[in-house]
Amino acid sequence: EKDETPDQETWEADAAPGAPKNADEILKIAIIGRPNTGKSTLVNRLLGEQRMITGPEAGLTRDAISTVLRWKDRQFLLSDTAGMRRKARVRERLEQMSVADAKRAMDFADVAVVLIDAMNPFEKQDLQIADMVVREGRALVIAVNKWDLIENPKELLSELRDKLDFSLSQAVGAPLVCLSALSGEGVQQLLPAVEKIYKVWNRRVSTAVLNRWLAQTIERHPPPAVQGRRIKLRYMTQVGTRPPSFAIFSTRSEALPDSYARFLVNGLRRDLGFPGVPIRLHLRSRENPYLTKK
Repeated sequence: EKDETPDQETWEADAAPGAPKNADEILKIAIIGRPNTGKSTLVNRLLGEQRMITGPEAGLTRDAISTVLRWKDRQFLLSDTAGMRRKARVRERLEQMSVADAKRAMDFADVAVVLIDAMNPFEKQDLQIADMVVREGRALVIAVNKWDLIENPKELLSELRDKLDFSLSQAVGAPLVCLSALSGEGVQQLLPAVEKIYKVWNRRVSTAVLNRWLAQTIERHPPPAVQGRRIKLRYMTQVGTRPPSFAIFSTRSEALPDSYARFLVNGLRRDLGFPGVPIRLHLRSRENPYLTKK
């Protein structure tokens, strides 16, 4: 599987919106992050009641705790998880079980909200946790807690956006929500961001649109020749969602450079409306299966 850029075209009108199959489907959210970033306080704020144990001591939440929340006629299943420490610091058996519990909660989630501390944003472990979400193919929202303590919010927001897009190339454009779980400032922006990225994660594009896009992309920026021979990209289709997955049928697919595959993924994300979600691209060496054989 392989994961800069043709001129931008407007394709969204022809692309199917990313709505779930069942409007009553429960949207499952895992709230994860380093210890003591305010995960339980955030869940309590969303629920409007003191459902989780909170306090200044890191590690009060030992297990993943799930609670149903209804917002604007949609049900959300919130999982507040134990903080995910570096493996070297996971010494107690109880903490080992808590980290495993957090990973399981993420595995069963549709959207993972990675909560980071605005006072110490994007430490190495924050990025490792976010990268794990993307590698697992989940939709990602970054929530920056304790935003009310920041003196230069505009400058920091721009810095965080740049660092996020640079560090997580597989999720460029992922939602970034600044909030204070303690005061409630900005919390109202979180669920709309979750719902929006969930729709993108479920988005499906018609085969006709994909192949028009592929043809124009190849015309402007053809694949490089490898050992003097051109690689022909013949046909493209979407083979799945959650995350969006695509297959391209070509000659000598194994020879296509990784850089060109990334170029295609970046173009898909930008032109066809997939900001902020991981994209899977499968290259297959066979003919277009929909062509009539003579």
